Amino acid sequence: MLLYTLIGGYVLTSIVLFKYPTLLHKKKELKFNCQHISHRGGAGEGYENTMYAFKRAIAIGTQMLELDCHLTKDGEVVVCHDQNLMRSAGTNKNISELNYKELPLLKQRLPIDFEPDTEYIGPESEENRQIPLLKEVFEAFPSMPVNIDIKINDDRLIEKVSDLIKDYKREEYTVWGNFNDEITQKCYRTNPNVNLLFSMRRVALLILLTYTGLLPFVPLRETHLEVFLPSIYLRRTRSPKPTFLTVEKLIVRATNVLLMRPCLFNHLKARGIHVYIWVLNTEQDFEKAFSLGATGVITDYPTRLKLFLKNYTFE
Repeated sequence: MLLYTLIGGYVLTSIVLFKYPTLLHKKKELKFNCQHISHRGGAGEGYENTMYAFKRAIAIGTQMLELDCHLTKDGEVVVCHDQNLMRSAGTNKNISELNYKELPLLKQRLPIDFEPDTEYIGPESEENRQIPLLKEVFEAFPSMPVNIDIKINDDRLIEKVSDLIKDYKREEYTVWGNFNDEITQKCYRTNPNVNLLFSMRRVALLILLTYTGLLPFVPLRETHLEVFLPSIYLRRTRSPKPTFLTVEKLIVRATNVLLMRPCLFNHLKARGIHVYIWVLNTEQDFEKAFSLGATGVITDYPTRLKLFLKNYTFE
């Protein structure tokens, strides 16, 4: 009888705290709230991760820039997605092998990662295709929230990004981390005052805590959950012929069932944690994300998302 009472008390307490988490946890107070986030500055409408794309996205009305960082041979923090420059610049060299002034221009025809068989073809101007320094972004957009993906496990890179964030007084307007848990842990240890992403390991833990009822009792240091919409992955990997489900696809489907839950997103938002879904490029996907309770959407097409938000009614 005592066991049943204890279990019942635990379940009831978990349910109440899940719905009202601020009874136990202080709500995180972030300086910004973003519905519109431009992936690599809007890779479908400008050369990805360039000042050209960033300026264009901001002019359209984006509320956050998502970008990626690497370190050059001479220790400069640059904004670029790939370590190897073959896809983006047609040069089979790693950024870490070149000094900043040796970096090539981006190709005029640039593949869009989340739009298979699609390329961005923009103006030929060399200025539009230069790989920028992170400090250029900070200088140009001092109050714009920036979401930084630390692409490689490099202590020096993390320390230099942290130094730039502090130098430009951007700790409250920057989010950083990586899907790799080791990188994200290093980011937190280096500068715990910067807003933090959930790593994949922490996402898995989040799911476990949710379905054991423990989540309402556990403090979370992260401020931002970024997850992909499972239908996007399945759409990109769809085979023209019927095939058996791979382990990878089973994981994606499980993620759809376990993670894409409005009740979980609402719980996180009640704790002040923002939920972003990426990388979405159609009105159908935008609507799906916001109907699930996402705080914001990360897109390659800032104009499409801007038009959608203009007409979408939030409940």
